[in-house]
Amino acid sequence: MKHEYRGVWPTMIAAFDEAGKLDLDANKAITEYLIGKGSDGLFAVCQSSEMFMLSTEEKVILAKTVVEAADNRVPVIASGHTSDAIEDQIAELKAVSETGVDAVVLVSNRLASVNDGSEVFISNLKRILEALPGVEFGIYECPYPFLRLLSDEELKWCAESGRIVFLKDVSCNLEIETRRVKIVEGTALKLFNANTETLLGSLREGYHGYNGVMGNFHIDLYKWLFDNFAANPEKADGLQAMLTEKSSIEKYAYPINAKYHMTRDGVDMLLVSRRLPADAFTDQSRHLVEDLIVWETETRNQL
Repeated sequence: MKHEYRGVWPTMIAAFDEAGKLDLDANKAITEYLIGKGSDGLFAVCQSSEMFMLSTEEKVILAKTVVEAADNRVPVIASGHTSDAIEDQIAELKAVSETGVDAVVLVSNRLASVNDGSEVFISNLKRILEALPGVEFGIYECPYPFLRLLSDEELKWCAESGRIVFLKDVSCNLEIETRRVKIVEGTALKLFNANTETLLGSLREGYHGYNGVMGNFHIDLYKWLFDNFAANPEKADGLQAMLTEKSSIEKYAYPINAKYHMTRDGVDMLLVSRRLPADAFTDQSRHLVEDLIVWETETRNQL
């Protein structure tokens, strides 16, 4: 079945056991939880899943675990594109492509350095596409280790290639987003906004969905916004404003706080992260999650 790239897709967190190894049962439970909450797709191996701290073998295991747990109910995409050398990147991407994911997501800052122009970006991208024929790709403007937004020229090349079907946009700029809608018009490339503040405006301009960290807290509220923004614009404006305000919780020990949030909703996992020490999740972080849960319940009752 050919899946559609639209709607709300969380950037999935990854669960680890006490020894810091991937907890496959917990990652299956996360997959089931997010689908049950209304996710239209899943970004399985990404920065939220701490992909820069996973080995290639672990990236493959995590992607395969999510694909199998999703069981073709929603599309699953994965990255794991973290190496510096193009040859190593191709090996990583090939391994991930063989897990059954619908698309393999390239990280824009792996394709060219800070000072490289579009010719380097496009040349490296061509090498990867030629090395992996038959694979569909996405691109993620990952802010780590540095942010590299696609230029209009680069986006146009990607759209016209016919091989790039997904862009996770982190520009946080409605002017750029509006321009990008026109650039990809009539192509297979679908635009997903990672930024809550500009999300509603980008959907009204023609973006195809949301793909961000807050999907790990309340993907169902983003789903309501996506499904109802045209028919109920006034309520959508109000929800957008509140979602933007609540998105500040990302600053308080993410992704541990997202793991705590899911455990409060019945997902069995430990609050273990490779990126953050356990004491990063303070009492303040815990109280903020508890307050967020109260707001989520009240908001669902009002929609």
